[in-house]
Amino acid sequence: MGRIICLMGKSSTGKDTIYKRLLADRELALRKMVPYTTRPIRDNEVNGVEYFFTDEAGYRRLQAEGKVIEARAYETVHGLWRYFTVADDRIDLSAADYCMIGTLEAYVSIRDYFGRSQVLPVLIELDDGERLSRALARERAQLQPRYEEMCRRFLADSRDFSQERIKEADITRRFYNDDLEKCLEEIRTYIKQ
Repeated sequence: MGRIICLMGKSSTGKDTIYKRLLADRELALRKMVPYTTRPIRDNEVNGVEYFFTDEAGYRRLQAEGKVIEARAYETVHGLWRYFTVADDRIDLSAADYCMIGTLEAYVSIRDYFGRSQVLPVLIELDDGERLSRALARERAQLQPRYEEMCRRFLADSRDFSQERIKEADITRRFYNDDLEKCLEEIRTYIKQ
């Protein structure tokens, strides 16, 4: 039976880089578990790669069909954005292990849906100053930077990844990403155990 590796962490902790490196690891042979979102597509994103992009009507249709496993809604400076995971034919735990990026709430919902033994939490951490520096550099690279949204996400992370919420989610293992190669090796070892 396969497992879902759920990468979590505050914004700009390196989740996307770690995610891509884990997926490229032939020994792990992980498949992507691509979430859905109603937010606008960013420069250099491809539908079906980072996210499946849809609109509010698409979200409501999937929800009415009973396919939404978990969902989060954020009131951003650009309007309501939803991020959600869909139970569809792209997830087959009898055939493979999967990797995804999510929040603590997403992890708990997915763990409860698939079962505790099928979902492995990977919490990635990094110093807030370094995170802010990385987030600013990423936003500056966009054709239309959204600095207000970057700041909103940064501040929301303190609440979303509070020590109390981490404890409530029953996450005991954390990975500090100040050295990417070391962090990746620790995560690979954890996955293989």
